[in-house]
Amino acid sequence: MQDAQFDVHAELEERHWWFTARRRIVQRLLTPLVSPGALVLDVGCGTGANLAALVPRYRGLGIDPAPAAIRWARRRFPNVEFVEGEAPGALGPRFQEADAVLLLDVLEHVADDHGFFHRLIAAARQGAVFLITVPADPALWSPHDVAFGHYRRYTLDSLQDLWRGKTVDPWLVSHYCARLYPIIRVVRRATALLGRSVGQGGTDFRLPPRWINWALQSLFQGEGQRLETALRHRLAQQRPVSPPYRKGSSLIAVLRKSPT
Repeated sequence: MQDAQFDVHAELEERHWWFTARRRIVQRLLTPLVSPGALVLDVGCGTGANLAALVPRYRGLGIDPAPAAIRWARRRFPNVEFVEGEAPGALGPRFQEADAVLLLDVLEHVADDHGFFHRLIAAARQGAVFLITVPADPALWSPHDVAFGHYRRYTLDSLQDLWRGKTVDPWLVSHYCARLYPIIRVVRRATALLGRSVGQGGTDFRLPPRWINWALQSLFQGEGQRLETALRHRLAQQRPVSPPYRKGSSLIAVLRKSPT
């Protein structure tokens, strides 16, 4: 991501329906996984609002290699700790203290996503939880992805390839942003044909009128109940569950590092 996209995030992420709804879904899924006071590490924290929303219920630590992102995060949320650098190396032994590791729309920005994820898993303590979100459906590739510096959009299979053969237990893997998928598909196909995005900073993010923003947020965040139910069922039954959603513009996964 370039500075222009971080500026868009800083301006919109506390109000725009996509950011606010995703944040509430993440909060719902963390509740049955980690206790209050646990250390939540946000890898690729960007401009900081996702992590700040989890504090003070959890202890928060954010890390991002982009100086512009960390400047924004520290300026906006001085009560949260942010580190400039690349995980896991820049955190040293502190990485092993994390009870939960967030990778919220981060892996698509990494050229060697397999190598990066392997290093994170290797550095995490046993029992650590990983909560991952990524953009889905390569057919949705558009100028929005180019502006954000994406290397790829994932399929369910290509996301699961990241941890095949590694010491993790997948607790939840599903598409999400499913209710709005038809609308997003139309927008992305149109912008791909036009060769340009429709929002700010080369992206498709633009704050809609208040009532539309509220409606879109309600539709998206409403998926959290179904995702949380599936996760709790998996935790209770200790066996795989079917994906709550089979199509969507994004994917979400919850993993736990198992004993070697």
